[in-house]
This record gives sequence, C-alpha cells and structure tokens, in this order.
Amino acid sequence: MKKFLLAIVLVLSAGASMAQNKIAHINTQAVLDTMPERIEAIESLQKFETAGIQELKEMQADLQAAYEYYEANVNDWSPVIRKIEEDKIGKKEQAFQERQRSLDAEMQAYSNELNAPILEKVQKAVESVAKAKKFDYVVDASVMLYANGEDITDAVITEVLK
Repeated sequence: MKKFLLAIVLVLSAGASMAQNKIAHINTQAVLDTMPERIEAIESLQKFETAGIQELKEMQADLQAAYEYYEANVNDWSPVIRKIEEDKIGKKEQAFQERQRSLDAEMQAYSNELNAPILEKVQKAVESVAKAKKFDYVVDASVMLYANGEDITDAVITEVLK
C-alpha cells in the first residue's frame, strides 16, 4: 500500500512540474517566407532545375531522333548493323536514365547546401526568442492539431531579419 501511495505522489508531482513548463508555437513557413536568403535560394534552385530539365530535354530529343532513324532504316539493315544501332539506342536510354538520377541527387545536395545556413539562422532566432521569453519548448504550428501557447512567429521574424 505504501508503494502505491508513493507511486501516486510521484505521478502527481511529475504532472505538477510538467504543468510549469512554458510552451510556445511558431509558424516556421511564415518565418522562412519573409527571409530574403530563402527567396534567393529558391530562385537559385529553380535556375539549377531549369538547366537540368533543358539538358534532359536535349538528351530526350537525341534519343527520339536515334529511335526515329532506327525505325526508318531498320528494314534496310543487316542483322549486324541493326544490333549496333539497337545498342546505340540502349546506351542513350541508359545515359538518359543515369543523368536523370544524377540530376535528382544534385538537386537534393544543392538544396541542402542552400537551406542549411537558412535553417541554422532560424534555429538560432527561435532559441534567442525562447530564451528571452523563458519558454521551455517551441513547437512548429504545422505539426500541431491545437495550439494554446503563445505564438512567437512575429518575434522570430523580427529576430531573423536583424
């Protein structure tokens, strides 16, 4: 019985100490949308993506031309020439697919490179505001179903734009 009462006291005291924690929330996307660095990063990433798409379109056009050439002449070729042309098309298809995968990886790496300093700046601003206002926890509002704490989005935006 004493252990049961001790357990209840511990649970109630833990609940009381957790009730003292101060929690705030932030709309991280709103913060990011106000940052000039983020806008520049998005523009740089879009330029990189556009160049990659153009490169893939050129490779696809070359592949299509090779296929059309093959279709137009396949009946006139010997089996050896047909096999050589099929191999050329196969290599072009493989090169296209490899370049597509490579561009996806490059886009991801470039995005990470551009966003890392931006996210670090946001993190520091959140920490600064949270310490100044004595918050124990700051949660992104986009992952919450209900928010009753203080919204510190404007304070973080001000801090980030300093």
